[in-house]
This record gives sequence, structure tokens and C-alpha cells, in this order.
Amino acid sequence: MAGIGIKLSRFFNKDSIVSRVLGCGYSVVVTIAPMLIVIAVIMLMELLLGFAELDYASRELFACTVLYIFIFSLLTASPFNAVISRYMSDLIYDERYADITPCYYTGLLLNTIFSFIVAIPFCMHEYLVGGVNIWYVFAGFFGFMSLMYTFYTMLYLSICKDYKKISLFYTLGMMITLVLSLILHYVFGVRSDIAMLVSLDVGIFITAVLEFSLFRRYFKENSGNYLAVLKYFVRYWQLVMANFFYIFGLFIHNFVFWTTPGHMVVVKTFVCHQPYDMATCLAMFTNITASVIFISRVEMYFHSRYKTYSEAVIGGRGLDINSAKKRMFSQITEELMTLARVQFIVTTPLFLIAMILLPRLGFGGNVIRIYPCLAAAYFIMFIMYSIIIFMYYFNDLNGAVWTSLTFFVVTMLASIAASKLPTIWFGMGLFVGSFTGFTVAYFRIRRMEKTIDIHTFCRGNMLKKGHGRMPSNLVYERK
Repeated sequence: MAGIGIKLSRFFNKDSIVSRVLGCGYSVVVTIAPMLIVIAVIMLMELLLGFAELDYASRELFACTVLYIFIFSLLTASPFNAVISRYMSDLIYDERYADITPCYYTGLLLNTIFSFIVAIPFCMHEYLVGGVNIWYVFAGFFGFMSLMYTFYTMLYLSICKDYKKISLFYTLGMMITLVLSLILHYVFGVRSDIAMLVSLDVGIFITAVLEFSLFRRYFKENSGNYLAVLKYFVRYWQLVMANFFYIFGLFIHNFVFWTTPGHMVVVKTFVCHQPYDMATCLAMFTNITASVIFISRVEMYFHSRYKTYSEAVIGGRGLDINSAKKRMFSQITEELMTLARVQFIVTTPLFLIAMILLPRLGFGGNVIRIYPCLAAAYFIMFIMYSIIIFMYYFNDLNGAVWTSLTFFVVTMLASIAASKLPTIWFGMGLFVGSFTGFTVAYFRIRRMEKTIDIHTFCRGNMLKKGHGRMPSNLVYERK
């Protein structure tokens, strides 16, 4: 993320209202703009194509298909993204650019195989048991794979700090989606749900192609070293576990409620819990600005403190190292407190607006009863993930694993317990899981503050690591 700090500083250092608004806008563009664009286009297609006029079964099949495409493309990519991000960053630091293309293809192959293992049995069940048209099943499968490729390639472009082009590609892809859906429906008479799904597949695929073309433009050389990245999966297995358990924890509470009596089954294949899923979506958007705030603050303030400490460790005096260390950890505390304060200021009016407007827009009943608890849970969860990012800065991979694992396990168990409670407490599972994960992360980062000198200076080995017979522990023998 270090590349956008300079750009943000240019906006915020001018101390004017216009520059700060532009800075916030830029932060949105480089963080959550793609997601907002996709959601806006889907809602616009539903409005323009008369989606509400379809029968209930067709509408629910389309909604579940899109929901599953996005959820499971994130889940299947989660074991690979963190390790590949680490490996690519090391390649760029060492200026071994020719190894990036083999890394891309190796990671893509692993991600594709894992996605196939998940998607093929599901699609076969949807066709054979659910009786869904084979072309509709293929459209869902194609959209799932295209989105997986899009997310995967976006990882590489994000490391290259090309956030604006990522947003541009999503915008172009979704514009094509919107126009194509109108043509299919009003010119060729295709039913609105099929036109929307096919157009969405085409738009996502074009986005993936544009991202890949930009990747090939940046990295033209190929060293042929395809197996080097596999060693990183063994060496940094904690990154695989930490990222997987965190992403899985984001959805495990939904999966738990998909098994409760209030769930709905579509074509004997798709399972969902409409009130809980809708409340989850609303709660996430209530707190989504935490991502923008965190990236902006870290880029402008913490990264420079971290760089100063790193430079002091390399060639500074002990006094300089201690001074830089204190400033760095005090900055972490300030960033977390600022994130909590600002996000609370943003979340509170959004929460009140949602509680007033949602019933008038048709989101009443169980949705509005589940929403408050989930909104509080996502508030804590985003702060917890911010601390995990700080752990990555200090290479505290074990701490990241323990935090994400605790978050996942407690969220799952607490959600099972919460499903037995009255509706208003359904969100307590995620709340308890997020708070427990935050507690583990907080004490872990404080432990790192106390032991940072050991972590930094006592990680070496007297002897080179290897396999074989252990050398004798005899140092000196007097004869």
C-alpha cells in the first residue's frame, strides 16, 4: 500500500476543504470503488430490465447465483493471495522481475485447480438435482471462474500500485455489462435474469482480460522458474492459514444461519437466509469506510514511522533506534484510536439513517431487528483486521494466525449459540468472535512492542540450517 501515501499527502497537506474532499475521493477510488461499481450496476440493471416483474423463483435463483459467485471466489482465492503477495513484494525488492511471470502462472494454476474442485461438484448438483438449465449453470460457473481470475490478477496490479487503472477496468467492464444487458433484453428479447447474468459474465471477463494485458505490459520477461513460489507456501504457511481463516470467518456466521429453520433452499442447491444475509450486507456497508480511513492514515503517517525505525536498525545508534521505536508504536496507538473515533462518528449517523429509512424502503421485520448487532460487530471486526495488518508489518505471522483462527472458531461457535436466541441477538455470534479476535490481536501487538528488540536482533543462527547429523556440542577440550 506504500505507493499511495505520497498522493494522499498532496491532498491532505494543503489544509483546504476541497483538497480533503479530493483526498477522501481518491481513497475511495483505490479501496472500495470496484465493489461499489459492481453493486450499482447490478441494481441499475434490475431497475431498467424490469427484474421485479419476474417470478419469485427466477429472481431468487439469480440472486443466489450472484451471491455464491462472489463469496466462493473470495474463499478459493484466500489461501494463495497473502503468500503470493509476499513473494512478489520480495521479488520487486530484489529486482528479480523475470520471476514474477512464473509466479503469476503457478499461482493461477493452483487457484484454478482449487476453484475447479469446489465449483464442479456444485454445478453438477445444480444441474442433476436442481434441474437448472445447463446453459444457466454454465453461465454461473463461467462468472465464478472469471471473477476468480479478476481477483487474482488484481492482486498483482495492487502490488504495483496501479489502483486507478483497476477502478477504470471495473468501470469499463460494468459499463459493457449494462449496455449488453439492455441489448440482450430489449433487442433480442432475452429474459431479464438471463440477460443480466450473461452480461455480468462478459463484463467480469473483460475486466480480467484488461487486467491481464496490463500485467503482461509490466512484466514481459519470463525466467521459467515456476517452482520457486511453492517454497514460499511451505516457508510462510502462516500467511495461508491467517488469510484463509479471516476470510472464512467473514462468512462462517452466514453459513451457520443457512442451516437454521429460517433458511431458504433454491432449486435444491442454493441455501441462504434472506433476512440475515441482507442485514449482514447493510452492516458491512455501514462500516465500510473503515477501509478508506485505515489505508489513508497508514499511508500518510505510520509508514514513514516504520521506515524511520527500519533505517535506524540498519545503521543508527541505540538511542536513535529506541526513539524511533517509541514513535512507531505510539503512532500505532494513535492510528487505532483515530480509526475507532472517526469510524464511530461515521457509523452513528449511518446507523440512525438506516434505522429510519430501511423500514420505509421495505427492509423491515427481521432485517431491521438483526441489523444493529451486526453493525456493532463489523465495527469491531474492521479494527481487528487493522491490527492484523500491523502484525504483517512486524512479520508476526504466528500472531496473525492465532488472531484469525480465534476469530473464526469463536464466531462459528457463538453463531451456533446465537441462532437459538431471539432474532435481535442473531448478530451476537459475529460480535463475540470479532471482540475475541480483537482482544487477541491487541495483546499480541502489545507483546510485540515489549519484545521488538528480541524479534529484530535475535533472529539469527550460529550455524547454517540443514539436514543431517547434529554437530557436536563440544566447544573446547583441554588435553
